[in-house]
Amino acid sequence: MTNFRTTRLCSAIAAALTVLGLVAMPVGSAQAQEKRLKAWGNNRSGQLGDGTWTDFRTSATSVTGLTSAEVTKIAAGGAGPTNGHGLALLTDHTVLSWGANTYGQLGDGTVFGHNTPGLVAGLGDARDVAAGGSHSLALLGDQTVVAWGHNNYGQLGNGTNADSSVPVRVEGLNKVIAIAAGSEHSLALREDGTVWAWGYNINGQLGDGTSASRNVPSQVVNLTGVSKIVAGCNHNLALIGPASGGGTKPTSGNSIKAWGYNATGQLGDNSTINRYTPVDTQGIWLGGVSQIAAGCNHSMAVTDSDNRLKAWGQNTSGQIGDGTTDYRITPVPVTGIKGVQAVAGGREHTIALLGDNTVRSWGANGSGQLGNGTTDPSAVPVTTLTPLVGVDKVAAPVGGDFSLAN
Repeated sequence: MTNFRTTRLCSAIAAALTVLGLVAMPVGSAQAQEKRLKAWGNNRSGQLGDGTWTDFRTSATSVTGLTSAEVTKIAAGGAGPTNGHGLALLTDHTVLSWGANTYGQLGDGTVFGHNTPGLVAGLGDARDVAAGGSHSLALLGDQTVVAWGHNNYGQLGNGTNADSSVPVRVEGLNKVIAIAAGSEHSLALREDGTVWAWGYNINGQLGDGTSASRNVPSQVVNLTGVSKIVAGCNHNLALIGPASGGGTKPTSGNSIKAWGYNATGQLGDNSTINRYTPVDTQGIWLGGVSQIAAGCNHSMAVTDSDNRLKAWGQNTSGQIGDGTTDYRITPVPVTGIKGVQAVAGGREHTIALLGDNTVRSWGANGSGQLGNGTTDPSAVPVTTLTPLVGVDKVAAPVGGDFSLAN
């Protein structure tokens, strides 16, 4: 661990000196050619991880000290336009974090934010990560879950409502294969296809038929056969039936279930009524659904043989991507893109990775979160200003205004 910390410190110092112009990086050097984890958008909490507190960046900057090759998963959290934190799961199964840390959401044993990546305490066998508003989750190799950060509604799932600046065990969960984090609630998918939820529940986001918040996991009712889960600020989606990946192709038999807050139609059930148990998202999913994603109050699904994208819910800033700012209570096509490989939603923006390795974004852009060199919103997809070579994953915080790509 000492060598790891020393290496990180040296990398951070070198990067800082380079920014200051005190170290010149040869153009042809190996380090100059290495692919880097990238970030753009709001940075007032240091959530871009580039060693600065610059208000915002309208084009991609490199997260300090991290090459793309050593990052296997990324997650972005945030509880407001200027608040946010990032997580990166490394190939050695440790987790790095950066950004806001008021409630211990960086997991380093402190409540002090930092603008470069640092180690989450005590994690050496992490397999996945998720970031909520001000809390974080990790799935471990033994298929249990740990959590850290804000816990006012029990979103850490450890039977208390006390914040924790280091990872704590989520009670009563095993055989977990996927995790997701909303603004103030958390989800876990078990290998038997059931979904478990804990935390804030005033809008029914725990899916147990009540509005009572819980500090330990409870099973989402009437929901089985789930293959994927995602969380928005206060709503959730579950993909029922096989999805793409793992050698299984999507089929026309799969479907989407949704529950929780629905004031802007983010459940896609042709209503604006909150749902305390899962309901069917409407839509004809030709060729099946391969991916699902959620922003704060909007939702997305990748569908059909061309990997096209549909979206629904809040559209105040054009985050649906259909060229309008009209709310959509059932899924509609996103304008002009196909071949979608990955998609993520922020507070009021959406980011997608296409098959040609270009990254497109749309929606709110006051902090440059679309990455196209402007702060102008767009109701249709725009291309990031900085070419992002070799990208295979994207992330955005459900409650924040920045983006990550690796």
